[in-house]
Amino acid sequence: MASYPKSGNTWTRIFLANYIANAREPVSINQAHRVALGDSITKMYRMVAGGPVDPANIEHMLRLRPQVLRGIVANNADINLVKTHNARVVARGVPLIPEEVTRSAIYILRNPLDMVLSYARHYGMTPEEAAYTVSHPDNANPPDDETVTQFMGSWSDHVRSWTGKSAYPVLVLRYEDMLDDPKACFTKVVEHLGMPLDEARLDRAILFSSFKELSAQEKKQGFVEKSQESERFFAKGQKDQWKTDLAPRLVKRMKHTHRKVMKEFGYLQ
Repeated sequence: MASYPKSGNTWTRIFLANYIANAREPVSINQAHRVALGDSITKMYRMVAGGPVDPANIEHMLRLRPQVLRGIVANNADINLVKTHNARVVARGVPLIPEEVTRSAIYILRNPLDMVLSYARHYGMTPEEAAYTVSHPDNANPPDDETVTQFMGSWSDHVRSWTGKSAYPVLVLRYEDMLDDPKACFTKVVEHLGMPLDEARLDRAILFSSFKELSAQEKKQGFVEKSQESERFFAKGQKDQWKTDLAPRLVKRMKHTHRKVMKEFGYLQ
């Protein structure tokens, strides 16, 4: 389950957590991570290494990565969902998304003019800083005690890496379409994963993963995936915020930088 940060990956994972649980009450947002393991969790690299590791040692973490991914899929489960913000590229000689442990993928993209505003809030940046960051070919999330480096590149490069030619099926969804018609989009998610489709169960999972529900849960219990730099994770979740919240000069810059990919996916006429 891949996306550039702040593009709908968490929403999709929480929907799936509710669909799989098929319970009468919403799954806690702080338990949803159990449905899709992140591929950059330092704890898993320590387990593979058999002892302490230094996340800042990027080469060592990359050498451990293939074994970490093999470990995730080695439990004989029908489906192992893995969350990633990494681009589908080779980093320092190591394929970040190796084909031998990947059956299929779901890729979610969002209008970068909206994504950049959410990105700025999440990482404690100004919109100008965020616009520069998401347009840089070497953009990466730096390592810390909890996560190893995530190699993302620019928004355009990331989208191209995941939506180009692939050895396995890739379901590509736009965040905006998910907002407009969640039932149609989440039906595609369920069918792509080969799970039985039950309409009542689908409707309930969509309701339990609505922005209103997620925001209320975060207000009440907090959210483990919220960054220290942001006030809250589930801020607005809307589309076309850029029309009022993003400075015209930044709109112009983002459109110039990402024009080709934005046009390809219907974000530019």
